[in-house]
Amino acid sequence: MQSKDINGKHFLITGAAGFIGFHLSRRLCEEGARVSGIDNLNDYYDVGLKKMRLKELEVFDKFEFKRIDIADRHDMEELFNRCRFDMVVHLAAQAGIRYSLENPHSYIDSNVLGFLNILEGCKSSNLRNLVYASSSSVYGGNRKLPFSERDRVDKPVSLYAVTKITNELMATCYSHLYDINTVGLRLFTVYGPWGRPDMSYFKFTKNIMEGVPIQVYNYGNHVRSFTYIDDVVDSICKLIENLPLRTSSNTNGIYNIGGESPLNLKDYIREIEKAIGKRAELEYLPLQKGEVERTEVDTSALNDLIGSSPKTEISKGIFEFIKWYKEYHRIKD
Repeated sequence: MQSKDINGKHFLITGAAGFIGFHLSRRLCEEGARVSGIDNLNDYYDVGLKKMRLKELEVFDKFEFKRIDIADRHDMEELFNRCRFDMVVHLAAQAGIRYSLENPHSYIDSNVLGFLNILEGCKSSNLRNLVYASSSSVYGGNRKLPFSERDRVDKPVSLYAVTKITNELMATCYSHLYDINTVGLRLFTVYGPWGRPDMSYFKFTKNIMEGVPIQVYNYGNHVRSFTYIDDVVDSICKLIENLPLRTSSNTNGIYNIGGESPLNLKDYIREIEKAIGKRAELEYLPLQKGEVERTEVDTSALNDLIGSSPKTEISKGIFEFIKWYKEYHRIKD
C-alpha cells in the first residue's frame, strides 16, 4: 500500500548511488514518488558498484540521475533554482573514519561545505523539509551506554564525527532561522546487500571466501549495534510520513537508528563464517585511531514517534548479504 505522504511527492536524494541512497531511492520509487538523485561518483570505493546501483534504479520512470558534487556551490544553486522538491533526503557524505586520517580536507569539503549548500538550497527555494544523515560516531568517547539523543556529544574521536556534529548544529541553526523542518539520523553500523566495500563485513566476506586472513582490530573486542539496511529504509520512510509537508511550525529532531542487540566483533565474524560455510583466518591488531570500542543504541525516541525500530536478526541480515554477494560476484556454491 502506497503512503499518501510519499506517493506523488518529489524527493531530492543526495548520494543516490551510495549504499543507503540507492536503497531509499528504490523504495521511494516503488511507493510512487518522483526521485531526483545526485551523486559525484567519487572513487573512494569501487565506482563500478555505484554504477550498478544506478542501473538498478534506471528501471523506474520516475527516477532521474544527475552527476553533481554537493560541494560545488554553482551546480547546487542551479539545481535548486531549476527544480522544485517536496523534500530533501541528504545522504551524500565522505564516509569512513580511518580515511579521515589520510584525507581530512575531503571531509570538510563534502560534509561541511556540501551540507551548507544543501541548507542554502532549502532556504533559497523555500523548501521546508530536510532529512539528513548524521552518525553514531558523534557519541565519540562517551562512556554512558546505551547512547541516547539526550547525551552530550562533545567528545569526538575522529574528524568524521566532528563533521557530523557540525551538521547537526548547522541544521539546528537553519531550522530556527528559516523555519525548515529538519530531522537528523544517527545511524549505527549499517550493513546489507549492495553495501560499501570499505566496511568490515564486506572485507571479511571477501577475504574468507578467498582464503585470505582478515584483520581484526582491537583484538576482536569491538562491540557494535549493527543495523540492517531494510530497517534503516523503513525507519526513514516512517519518519518522512511523520514529518508534515508544511510551510510553518518548524521542527528540529534527531533520532538514533540502530539495532538494539549489540554484538561482539568475534560473534559477528562467526555469523559470517556460518553463512559462508568456511572458517576465517584471523590477524589480530590493536585499536585504530579514531575508533571507539563500543556502540550501543537507545531507540526509544524513534519508537515513540514511528511505533517501530530496527529488529532484523544479525543471522538473517548476514545471510541476505552473503546471498547478494555471491550473486553479484557470480560465485557458485
